[in-house]
Formats: sequence, structure tokens, C-alpha cells
Amino acid sequence: MAVVHRWCDRAMGRGCLVGALGGFTMGAVSANQQELKAGQAAPDFTLLDQHGAPRTLSAHRGQWVLIYFYPKDDTPGCTTEACGLRDRFPQFAKIKAVVWGISADSVKSHQKFAEKFTLPFPLLADDQKTVVHAYGVWGEKSFMGKTYMGINRMSFLVDPQGKIAKIYPKVKPDTHPDEVLQDLAALGAGKKP
Repeated sequence: MAVVHRWCDRAMGRGCLVGALGGFTMGAVSANQQELKAGQAAPDFTLLDQHGAPRTLSAHRGQWVLIYFYPKDDTPGCTTEACGLRDRFPQFAKIKAVVWGISADSVKSHQKFAEKFTLPFPLLADDQKTVVHAYGVWGEKSFMGKTYMGINRMSFLVDPQGKIAKIYPKVKPDTHPDEVLQDLAALGAGKKP
């Protein structure tokens, strides 16, 4: 029997993370993160979107969900990826697939980013970095010869049963939306059984 752990601090506007202990490490340093694999249950969580509304992964059972992690609002690569998803959003909506962007930016930062680029999907604020740790996307990065810790650009496609159908470990912002739509088509998303 799995022990379920839940962390939540709504009073401070922070997110919640729900999952079976042993399936992932919550709020741990990156060295303690466990690597997720396709076929595993996606760690459940609740985070606030750019409007301050809570969004819970398990509430979308029965739908495909793309969770894309990105480093920072309103930066070149993140804007390219978000706008590509925005431009193809009608295709995701047609098959009733959910699209969520997650970064460690605040609700307010997400709101400005979403409004500036007219993003039609939720951006979730993981300012406590609980979900980025649970999904193993927090790690060492390098830029201009300097190393630092941050969010790696990765995505997870979650199937209607709540399992990880595909992991995209090295996302290319300009081609990622089409790649995901092709995978959803190959997996039969939007087709009646």
C-alpha cells in the first residue's frame, strides 16, 4: 500500500504536491531527484495559474495533458516555445488535450507573460520548486562558461489514465509543438474508441 504525501501552503500562494512516497522526492536538492520514466504514474500536483486559480493534474484524468517546463518568462527560447504552442492551440483543443507551462516564476510574472503574448493556456507558478524537483527537471545548467542550477527545458505527455506516455528530455522550442501534435496523433488522441 502506497503512503501518500501531500504538501500544501495555500496561505502563502504556494503549490501543492501529491504523490506516493518512493515515486519521487519532493522539495529535495537535485542530487536526490529520481528519474521518471514513460509508463509511470505522473506525480500529481496542484499549482496556481496566472490568474491565481489552482490547477490539479489528477482533475484532468480522461484527457491528454502536455506539461512543459521552461526556464523563465519572456525570454527568447521560452517565448518561441509558448508562442508556438499558442499558434497550434486550436489543434490541441480540438482533441481536448490540455497544455500547461510550468516555471519557477511568480503568478504575477506569468500573468504579464500570458497577456503580452495572448497565451490561451495556463502557466503554472512553481515558485517553491516542488514540482520541478518531482519531475526531475531542476539541474545544473551552463551559460557562457558559468554553471548554475535551474529548470531544464523538458516536457511530459500524460495519458488519460494519468501515466507518462512520453518524456521529451531536450526540447527544441521552435519544433516542439508540432512534435507533440504528431505524437498525440500517433497515440490515437482525439479518436473515439
